[in-house]
Amino acid sequence: MLFLTTANRLDTIPPALRDRMEIIELGGYTEEEKLQIAKAHLVPRQIEEHGLAVGKRKSPKLIFEDDALSETIRGYTREAGVRNLDREIASVVRHATIKFAEGRKAALRVDKAFVHSALGAPRFTHDQVAERELVPGVAVGLAWTPVGGDVLFIEAVRTPGKGALTVTGQLGDVMKESVSAALSYLKAHATDYNLSADDFDKWDLHVHVPAGATPKDGPSAGITMLTALASLFTGRRVKQRLAMTGEVTLTGQVLPIGGVKEKVLAAYRAGVNTLLLPEDNRKDYFEDVTDDIRKKLRVHFVKDAAKVLEQALRK
Repeated sequence: MLFLTTANRLDTIPPALRDRMEIIELGGYTEEEKLQIAKAHLVPRQIEEHGLAVGKRKSPKLIFEDDALSETIRGYTREAGVRNLDREIASVVRHATIKFAEGRKAALRVDKAFVHSALGAPRFTHDQVAERELVPGVAVGLAWTPVGGDVLFIEAVRTPGKGALTVTGQLGDVMKESVSAALSYLKAHATDYNLSADDFDKWDLHVHVPAGATPKDGPSAGITMLTALASLFTGRRVKQRLAMTGEVTLTGQVLPIGGVKEKVLAAYRAGVNTLLLPEDNRKDYFEDVTDDIRKKLRVHFVKDAAKVLEQALRK
């Protein structure tokens, strides 16, 4: 007898059980993969379930254009899988069903306009990063979540004080330690960025990661914390449409991270066109990320914190 189980995360599986399992990790879908899944499976199933497939050959009375499906994927879902996409397609099909119930006979072609009339205004923009103004002290990071990757906007501000550090945003212990390590590195290399000890002692720092209702933890935000702090103290903004992921040590080494594919896809969905990834994740990037996504992104693989700040901060 063979048991097949599914899970969104591994760390909640009891160790004794996990040791006896063969783990097969499945990453998130690209937009093109979602489009093909919708055309081949989701749309035909919803059409049949709503009684809009007629004749012996099940010819659909509803025809989805590719642009309409792409608009649904981009504007109404932001996920690694296709569950919400299936729900949104079902909503569009129900909206069309009303048309036929009111007497329509001819087949209906679903285009972008019909999607908007069925689902309302798009809930997401494809350019999430461009929506945020990147003032000094703001950097864009990448995180792994149980349902895929996500972008993190890390904000840092300073107020007159005595060097106190406040960290908020439902952060776990690992991310709080990342802030402390990033700040210590910046203090140790202050002269490299025309800073002095007084620049840290006379200010209180507050580092915040918005979306406070969502718990966040993991060893992948160190270089983003460092970039946000360096941007704040030097007054140099982070380059537009740039995101990063990687942990940083006190000596400035950039450590590898997990969930590369999920994080890269999240960055792509959010409108990022330049990525900073740890050098040790180069193999993961080329093995896990498809060619069509790699062609649209510019990636810099970094080994140390100095290289991170060189690539991330504007001149």
